[in-house]
Amino acid sequence: MPISGIDLSTIDHTVRPQDDLYQHINGAWLKATEIPDDRPLEGTFTALRDGSEIAVRDIIEEAAAKGGDATGIERKIGGLYSSFMDEATVEGKGMEPIRGRLAEVFATASARDLIALAGRLFRKDVGGLFYIYPAPDAGNPDRVLLYTGQGGLGLPDESYYRDGKFAPIVAAYTAHVEKMFELAGVADPKGAAARVVGLETKLASHHWDNVTLRDPQKTYNLKTAEEAAGLFPLLATWFDAAGIDADKRTEIVVSTPDFFAGAAGLLDEVPVSTWQEWLAMRVVSAAAPYLSSEFVDANFAFYGTTISGTPRNKDRWKRGVAVVEAGLGEAVGQIYVARHFPESHKARMQTLVANLIEAYRRSINDVGWMGEDTKAEALRKLEAFRAKIGYPDEWIDYSAVEIDPEDLLGNVERAHNADVDRHLDEVGKPVDRNKWLMTPQTVNAYYHPMMNEIVFPAAILQPPFFTADADDAVNYGGIGAVIGHEIGHGFDDQGSQFDGGGALRNWWTDQDRQAFEALTARLVAQYDALSPTAAPGHHVNGRLTLGENIGDLAGLTIAYKAYLISLDGREPEVLDGLTGQQRFFASWAAGWRQVIRQEEAIRRLATDPHSPNEFRTNAIAKNLDPFHEAFDVTEDDGMWMPAAERVSIW
Repeated sequence: MPISGIDLSTIDHTVRPQDDLYQHINGAWLKATEIPDDRPLEGTFTALRDGSEIAVRDIIEEAAAKGGDATGIERKIGGLYSSFMDEATVEGKGMEPIRGRLAEVFATASARDLIALAGRLFRKDVGGLFYIYPAPDAGNPDRVLLYTGQGGLGLPDESYYRDGKFAPIVAAYTAHVEKMFELAGVADPKGAAARVVGLETKLASHHWDNVTLRDPQKTYNLKTAEEAAGLFPLLATWFDAAGIDADKRTEIVVSTPDFFAGAAGLLDEVPVSTWQEWLAMRVVSAAAPYLSSEFVDANFAFYGTTISGTPRNKDRWKRGVAVVEAGLGEAVGQIYVARHFPESHKARMQTLVANLIEAYRRSINDVGWMGEDTKAEALRKLEAFRAKIGYPDEWIDYSAVEIDPEDLLGNVERAHNADVDRHLDEVGKPVDRNKWLMTPQTVNAYYHPMMNEIVFPAAILQPPFFTADADDAVNYGGIGAVIGHEIGHGFDDQGSQFDGGGALRNWWTDQDRQAFEALTARLVAQYDALSPTAAPGHHVNGRLTLGENIGDLAGLTIAYKAYLISLDGREPEVLDGLTGQQRFFASWAAGWRQVIRQEEAIRRLATDPHSPNEFRTNAIAKNLDPFHEAFDVTEDDGMWMPAAERVSIW
């Protein structure tokens, strides 16, 4: 007899699944779990990440222990980790690693000088006014272009600067900037902090909000170099200083043109001395985690404790592991996969994916709100989906990264610089369809609209999402729903604007798009009304979270249909007192168990496109007829939703 795969120890039998599925499946765990002092939340994902982190630590420490005997990539892995763990050397240097850099900042004589310096500092992983990254051209996804967009802020989001409820955070941030300036020896730290926050507030006023940023039609603004210079005249100055050849930027996508025009105006309006202070803060913030403890502690006190409510910084070894993963992630991942990812997992996943695709095919054919022409396009897109499972076929070459065991900040910067060069090398070449955007040891998954691919790193293919020897119901309710979620992104409010080849193209009839938006508007309204347990009085932003909510709804809906396909007419056994249908929904709920600090919950409501986990469970399950059937939910139960109010898209 197969195992059920459901952890019965987490269940709260005082709560009925008909009243609260999330609390019933996870309640005992929720009551017993305390959040460790070094993190803002604890849950399924953090538990898996802990396991991945320990596995990666073993790999890294083995490499470091070899010292001078290490060869090849192990020498780099061990050397980078050792440079972080050598606390005495880091403490002895104090702020010396950035002293000369700050002097450069305050030696700039004009806005042009300052923008050029910002371009050079980009190579050192110092954030500036905007970001750049390469990606397939949404208008022609067979080629790679550079994308650029708004930046320049020290707080998580532009809403922090304009929404009065964040005023205490802005005040704390101002005090934080003053503290960092004091540590760095910047003149007039109190006045400089006020000026920096004032400038960032002006920059934030030109930012698009995070709902607008979700609209690919608005953010796809293909510009020639000349057109981009019309928005931000010093853009070429920045590119030249950053060492980005002119042939890499003849055309670029300017995601937020209003910001560039606004920032250009501020370069003329705000004194260069204030811009110097702003850039100085970018320098200090970027380097702080790699400087002496006074910088590390002050940086964490704001970004860890004030912003996210986390009392204590992570142990040094954990931060060291993160540094190595950021700089040499796929090199570590190659060893991780060899040790921890059975090839049999890939074969099982391929079966799951095939059944999810088939379930989507049947669903698209059956939906009543979509016309035949649009259905044909949707099916073509579905056929073109590509699934990547476990790890890449080709690994990143880190031979250009130079590591000095006694130069921590330099190591971080050189790894970043090599990463920039690798990314720039993609521009102007055919799209590399073997490239991964996550390492195998990452506990996550993603959909890439311009590649039309779904990607599942090895580390997420573990319980409770994936259990190799468990009953199918649990795997379909776990990783099956994750697969369905990622495929669902191809048909959410954003992904549905891209065709099967990855091009930003309207393949819908107007009538079908209107029908789709009427359904999604109902989902927005459902979520707008929700306030999480961890942040009473604060509400979910239904528009910000719409894409992920569609992904969850589609994922669970289609995963259930795929589960039925896998049964092929068989009646599943009752295991641990649960029917197959009930185990499916129990598995979904178990994947989202989480306890979270109030500060972090509030931050996520403002910035995270994912809904709080309790709603990813309950609000989705309420919309599904099979959930109501599985637990005989009636109108007297807390999980009841009238059939007319349930939203079904795919």
